[in-house]
Amino acid sequence: MNNRILSILIVVAIIIIGGVWYVKSQKPMEQQAAAPAASTTTAPATTTTTAPAATTTTTGQTAAPAASTTMQAAAPAASAAAPAGALGAMAGKTVTVATEGAYPTFNFVGSDGSLQGFDVDVANALCEKMQAKCTVVKQDWDGMIPGLLAKKFDAIIASMSITAERKQKIDFSDKYYNTPAVLVAKSDAAIKLGADGNPDPESLKGLKIGVQRATIHENFARAHFPGAEISVYDTADNANLDLTSGRIDVRMDDILVLQDQVVKPNGDKYKIFGKGYVGGELGEGVGVGVRKEDQDLRNAFSAAIKEIRNDGTYKKLNDKYFTFDVYGPESGS
Repeated sequence: MNNRILSILIVVAIIIIGGVWYVKSQKPMEQQAAAPAASTTTAPATTTTTAPAATTTTTGQTAAPAASTTMQAAAPAASAAAPAGALGAMAGKTVTVATEGAYPTFNFVGSDGSLQGFDVDVANALCEKMQAKCTVVKQDWDGMIPGLLAKKFDAIIASMSITAERKQKIDFSDKYYNTPAVLVAKSDAAIKLGADGNPDPESLKGLKIGVQRATIHENFARAHFPGAEISVYDTADNANLDLTSGRIDVRMDDILVLQDQVVKPNGDKYKIFGKGYVGGELGEGVGVGVRKEDQDLRNAFSAAIKEIRNDGTYKKLNDKYFTFDVYGPESGS
């Protein structure tokens, strides 16, 4: 009996031990199966979410790439719209420009109190090409260069001619127009023309010639008409009034100013004597005045002048005020 029970216990023990061994032997196999399953799930997930997301950034197929698409599209758009090279240096900046407001047709104060004229229109066109915000302010002529140097404004667009004397203090862009200076007097004035086609200085002796103070015309008159009496004025308008009222005999100024303000309004009472003067004390044409240290601004204005000349903007502004191209010879640029 005892042997029988012992045999049964031995069999049971063997069965139990065999069962335990079987269970233990199955767990590594299950773990090995589980590991490949994890590897299979992770690898495709990485391929699906990372690689495709980078590829579809520009297509906007998913929410996350859509944000990326917007950012990338915005940057190229801004880059395409911004002017290149020197022209783009002032993009987004505010540029304060001074003009006189007392030199029609180039700059004057309109009936509504706003600054108008060719200079003002050119200033706005140049700032538009540079994508800069342009603010035009009024400044008396005598204070133009001092105001610029004192940083009251950033640039002068006021029919200021480029001369060696002025270039000692400030710098200039390329010219944006160049018209001759002339003498205007009563049509019956005893002014004789010389061999050069302009008034003989001898015939101007004893005459009063009116010019605006601190201008190229004052410098020229003093240098070339030593026998005349030079009368200086704060504005061109005041000098013109003294001519038409008989207080002076001759006016010297830009041909367009005198044509529009003296000759045309008075019929045949006044006329231009001679073919006009260029060069020398009269400079290289009219440019945008800037401080010497502001070379980026200077270069931007020069580039913008070329742009408005090339795309037809300049011609539209020119034809608004004048009947011929006031830019002058291309070689003088």
